[in-house]
Amino acid sequence: MNILIIVCTLFVIGSIIGYILEVFYRRIFSRHKWMNPGFLLGPYLPIYGIGVLMLYGISNISIPIPYNWLVIIIKIIMIGVSMTLIEFVIGIICLKGFKIRLWDYSKHKGNIMGVICPLYSFFWLIIGCIYYFLINPFIVDAITFISDNLIYSFFIGIVIGMMLVDLAYALHLATRFKELKAKETIRFDEWRANRRKKSLINK
Repeated sequence: MNILIIVCTLFVIGSIIGYILEVFYRRIFSRHKWMNPGFLLGPYLPIYGIGVLMLYGISNISIPIPYNWLVIIIKIIMIGVSMTLIEFVIGIICLKGFKIRLWDYSKHKGNIMGVICPLYSFFWLIIGCIYYFLINPFIVDAITFISDNLIYSFFIGIVIGMMLVDLAYALHLATRFKELKAKETIRFDEWRANRRKKSLINK
């Protein structure tokens, strides 16, 4: 049971922190306005939650090699590859499955379908290394400690439940989006914002 609580906690923490990072990134560097950067309506980005779970697994996996420096190098490579792979897989699922583009790297050199590119793969590697060297040694003990609290377990269960409901609604919107935009691919956040404006005007 504790393992499940730990996994859920890491997923929620990663999703919320990722959302905050994306909001400020898009406000300051990318879109220059406050906006919901994600697929869901709530303040969380599951792709970051998945990334944190992957980082947690890589950071704590045991590699039977006697040289500590080589273990570190292998884990850093695994971090870089896994972060890029997560972004690629989720990006392709959204792009091909729902004709939704949640992010666009098409203007960056070396990009693949605008979903991944060397520059952002490097950024994810740096963030992953920060987690591995600075965060993981402390977060594991802290989460293990609070996971024994029954009230906390109930709370984290409610949060996960809310995210699942949000996901179901987002998938409904995505299906509707695909029906309306069957012949083109545009940014999901733009379509959702326009849809909200039209809804307010029609009230």
